[in-house]
Parts: sequence; structure tokens; C-alpha cells
Amino acid sequence: MEQMDSGLTHFDKKGNAVMVDVSGKAVTSRTAVASGRIRVCPAIMEAVRTGSVKKGDVLGVARVAGIMGVKQTSSLIPMCHTLLLQKCSVDFETDEEAGTITAVCTVKTEGQTGVEMEALTGVSVALLTIYDMCKAIDKTMEIFDVHLVEKCGGKSGHFINPGRQEGGNP
Repeated sequence: MEQMDSGLTHFDKKGNAVMVDVSGKAVTSRTAVASGRIRVCPAIMEAVRTGSVKKGDVLGVARVAGIMGVKQTSSLIPMCHTLLLQKCSVDFETDEEAGTITAVCTVKTEGQTGVEMEALTGVSVALLTIYDMCKAIDKTMEIFDVHLVEKCGGKSGHFINPGRQEGGNP
């Protein structure tokens, strides 16, 4: 299918949504790092820190959920390709003073298309899992600042989101 004049690659000339044809692209090493935060009350922060949330180990379960979300990205985002992933990690940093938990998801593959959507999905699912596990304590939690930190590989090369480098280097 041909690309529209607008430069958007997920539409043909008639404006129909299409999956991008990546068959002509070179296989390269691709990495993406995404990050996001959830604002929680002091009671939740304490319960997460002490492991006293009734549903269990919040960050452990959220880590597994984030990884599972990464693996399901192509089922959730209509135009994403199914990818063979080489690495996926979800890490957390708590800031008790700010009342935030930061999730960072790193995804790697060797392929013809990037893993940005997978990293963003992993972060989102991890944060949603924290919300789910802690909502009995307080429902006013806020998920915010979900963004791509960095990506490497492919035709567009290395991208670092200006001012958004808290996820480290891939």
C-alpha cells in the first residue's frame, strides 16, 4: 500500500488504516525505554514499602503485569506488528517525599520495526496494576507522565527525548 502525502505511514492514499509493510526494512537491533509515574497517598506508599497490601507484593506483581503487557502489545494496539522480543524489564523507583512511584520499561528486539509501543504499554500496564492493587486503600491515585525516554535502532537511529532521560540508556 502506498503512503498518504501527509507522511503518516498507517494510512493508504484513500485514508484507510493499514499495517505498515516492513518487509523491505533491514533487521537491526532496536531498543526502547519508556517511563511513567503514579502519585499515591502516604498510606499506599507505606503499604507498598512494608509489603502490607492485602493483594500481595505490589511492585512484584506490577513488574510481571508490565512484562505481560509488553508481550500483548500487538493484540491491544491495532497497527502494531507482532515482535519476537529479546529482552523486557520493568523497574520501579519510589520517592516517598514526592509520593510517587516511577515505572521504567526497557524492551529490546532484533527486527524490522521498533519497540516503542511495547515499552509504553509495559509502563502503562505496570502503573495500572499498582492502581488496581492499591485502590482499596485510596482511589485518588493519579497516573501521569507516561512517555518515551529513548529509542535506538532502525532508520531513524538514536532518539533521546529532551528532558526525559530518567530511564537511563538502553
